[in-house]
Amino acid sequence: MLIGYARTSTLDQKAGFEGQLRDLKAVGCQKVYNEQVSSVDVKDRHELRLALDQLRDGDTLIVTKLDRLARSVPHLLELLQRIQDKQASLRILDMNIDTSTPTGKLMLTVLGSVAAFEREIMLERQREGIAKAKALGKYKGRKPTAMAKAAEVKLLQAEGIGATEIARRVGIGRASVYRILGATESAAEGA
Repeated sequence: MLIGYARTSTLDQKAGFEGQLRDLKAVGCQKVYNEQVSSVDVKDRHELRLALDQLRDGDTLIVTKLDRLARSVPHLLELLQRIQDKQASLRILDMNIDTSTPTGKLMLTVLGSVAAFEREIMLERQREGIAKAKALGKYKGRKPTAMAKAAEVKLLQAEGIGATEIARRVGIGRASVYRILGATESAAEGA
C-alpha cells in the first residue's frame, strides 16, 4: 500500500498544502494523512504517528519533500528506523529517493550525513566568530533576563508566594526562580 503524508507549518500555506495532496494522489497513494503543524511540535504530529502506525510489510510512506517529514537528521534517522522495522520503505518525491532500493538507502544516508556535516561546520564558524568578537570586546552574550527580575522574585517570595506562581507572574522559568532564591541564600550565609 502507498501511504502519503502531507504537512505544512501553518494554515496560511494553503497552496503548498494543496500541491502536496495533489502530488501524493497523483503517484497513487491509497491513504493520505495530512496536518498543518510545525515540525518542531513533534508530540502534536498526530497524523504522522497514524501514518507510521498504518505501515505494514511492503508498504511505502511517501512524502513530497524531506522537510515535510523530518526536522533534523537524527529525527529522520529515527523515522527511517521505525519505517524499516515495519519492513516498509520511504519515498521522497522531489529527491527521487526510494529506500526500498539499496541506492535509495545509500543516497538518503549520504544526504543526511552531508546535512549533519554542514550543521557542524556552521556551528564551528559561529563559535569562531563569537570568540573573535569576545577578543575585540564586541560580544556581550545574551542579557541575563531572569537575574534582572531578582528584586521582583524576592519581593513575591517575601509575600509567601510559591516558586511556580512567582515564575508565572514574573515570566521566567521555575528553575530561574530557584536560582535567584538560592543565590540570595548563599549571599546571606556568606555575610
